[in-house]
Amino acid sequence: MSKNKTLSAAKSAKNDEFYTQYADIQKEINAYLDYDPDVFRGKTVLLPCDDPEWSNFTLFFAQNFERLGLKKLVSTSYAPESKTAKYGALFEYAAMMNGEKPKNERGRIFVLDHDVNKNGRIDFEDLEWEYLKGDGDFRSEEVSRLRDEADVIVTNPPFSMFREFLAWILATTDAKKFLVIGNMNAITYKEVFPLIKDNRMWLGATGFVTDMVFRVPKGAEVAPADRAKAAKLGYVGDYTRLGNSCWFTNLDHGRRHQPLRLMTMAQNVKHSKHKEVRDAEYRNYDNYDAIEVPFTDAIPSDYDGVMGVPISFLDKYCPEQFEIVGITKTWFGAANKTYPEQIEVSKNGERKRVSKLNDGATLKLVEEPQGETYYLVDGTPYAQLYARILIRRRK
Repeated sequence: MSKNKTLSAAKSAKNDEFYTQYADIQKEINAYLDYDPDVFRGKTVLLPCDDPEWSNFTLFFAQNFERLGLKKLVSTSYAPESKTAKYGALFEYAAMMNGEKPKNERGRIFVLDHDVNKNGRIDFEDLEWEYLKGDGDFRSEEVSRLRDEADVIVTNPPFSMFREFLAWILATTDAKKFLVIGNMNAITYKEVFPLIKDNRMWLGATGFVTDMVFRVPKGAEVAPADRAKAAKLGYVGDYTRLGNSCWFTNLDHGRRHQPLRLMTMAQNVKHSKHKEVRDAEYRNYDNYDAIEVPFTDAIPSDYDGVMGVPISFLDKYCPEQFEIVGITKTWFGAANKTYPEQIEVSKNGERKRVSKLNDGATLKLVEEPQGETYYLVDGTPYAQLYARILIRRRK
């Protein structure tokens, strides 16, 4: 199957056309400018997967071209025929007025680097465009050449292709700066987590608790609850809210250097707002020498051993305060022969035999949990936890 057909299939199946709001882009970019006002100065910024008709990335960077001190702005878009939603091409209207037919099978490139209309400023009105030779797939040779020439890559790639897009960014001889939107579950991907662990990538400035609203093509399937939440935030119509989206970047910002203010283990046991911690002991995993910390604000400030924390911890991660040791998806499970090859699993009242436990941290249970997934190993119930980031306090 050709690349563009694969892309179209992925987009049809996953509904990958989500268009970021201007306010969300502005808020995120301003955080980097607050930390380093010259972060974009003299840089060439590439916006792949971006159609200026719908995408606010091109609009934001074009309208702020001079404030950011950009050297050059390049934006590319997929051919209309490769999109799930087909729509007219605003930038092609002039050509159509001259009797030319739009080339719907080809992508487009937009470039901004000088004052075209001679009005004394460089902005969106100065964008120049032409057709690409191909359909605008980011993996194509011509878009890859643009990647190699850019200093910073910024976009909202198709979520279903996040792994491949990140690998595409990193497949260069020099370390590109980037800022991209993805699903927070990408943190656990084997292609992503090692970059976070090695401090080569981190989460952006916008926190997990911030709902991001995206425009979607007309007729796209949107859950009523997400449509209602988008409307509550002032976006009525073809919009959806994604609570599990976040920014991934290697651009520095001040929030990631703010250490967490934490209580000691004894203080947490006595005063924590979480019933799972208050008046309880921190529990050790049965299959790894670490304690379970179910909430980021319950991390004990005086514990020197390894701790398993939720992936949402990365939203508050300060590399000067903690060291990332690993993640449960790569550390635990049958791969290290912790459990017998054959175990009996009980889930929602149904029992069956499986060859291994899925990777994950586990805790031995004294009583059978209610409404929770658990496993029976030699008759003893175990609860499997969600993915955990393994951390250790820096001394």
